[in-house]
Amino acid sequence: METTGIIILAAGASKRLGTPKQQLPFQNKSLLQNVVHAARQCDMPTVVVLGAFATQIREQLVSEKVHTVVNPNWPAGMGGSIHTGLQHLLRIAPHVSNALLLLCDQPFITTALLEEMFALKDATGKPIVACTYGDSTGTPALFGKSFFPQLLALNGQEGAKKILLQHREQVATVDFPQGAVDIDTSGDYEQLLTSTK
Repeated sequence: METTGIIILAAGASKRLGTPKQQLPFQNKSLLQNVVHAARQCDMPTVVVLGAFATQIREQLVSEKVHTVVNPNWPAGMGGSIHTGLQHLLRIAPHVSNALLLLCDQPFITTALLEEMFALKDATGKPIVACTYGDSTGTPALFGKSFFPQLLALNGQEGAKKILLQHREQVATVDFPQGAVDIDTSGDYEQLLTSTK
């Protein structure tokens, strides 16, 4: 039976924001908890990759049913966090045949969106399902097992987008216009709060 594991990337230092974005309040939860809760509703093994502020963020997740792992090389970029997360996922759930990558700063990720992605993968048989917003294709992104070696080979600033671009013909897409909203600056955050009042 195909099983999926979820990797939530939450290792960044939020330099442009000046405060840990993972902990910013949004709709009575932190941004990170928001994504964790969407993922947990899917009832799949879930790994949260931490880096900067790992100790204080881990405290927030004590009551959540997730596994946490720290990427020791988090300053080098997202590639190492994907590698660390997938390695840990395969350690705790060696039977998984899909990995879903989520970012903690996309506030509009919902369980319904994730379920739509799983259904599309089943329906199309494509090994990758990713989300489109604006003129971009990116996370959330679901990768079949055949792409695990490429995910494990990522390092430095390389994210999974590199793989999406190299294998466009193997990617099925879900329209997720709100995926364009991510929180990098205090202006982004102010705009988010204003738009959801």
